Amino acid sequence: MSIKEFVQKFYKSDALIDSEIMKAYLHPEVTVEWNSTKGLIVLNHDSMLAMANELSRAYVRSKVRISHIIAEEDLVSIRYSHYVKTIENPREEMLLAHFSTIWQIKDDKLYRGFQMSQFS
Repeated sequence: MSIKEFVQKFYKSDALIDSEIMKAYLHPEVTVEWNSTKGLIVLNHDSMLAMANELSRAYVRSKVRISHIIAEEDLVSIRYSHYVKTIENPREEMLLAHFSTIWQIKDDKLYRGFQMSQFS
């Protein structure tokens, strides 16, 4: 599987709301530098799993729509929109945010991430 396919598989899975699935994709030394509307957030392995657990308490479904994905050497750049369905209203799909992320892949895992997001 190419690194591009690996990243696509990560985002098409339920990893963003399921820490057990996410764990399979993360390098033990993963870090993500996330520039969000709240400023810079730096995540590590444990905080990424905690975030997935937190999202799973609020959302029953998570869906990513990828608009762009480019791979070169050990880097994958992806642009996507993240949609969710809340526990309160599981029939309505809601746009959570738009994301652009650059992933460095190491040992066939997500190793370094550089992400920017904008709420819908």
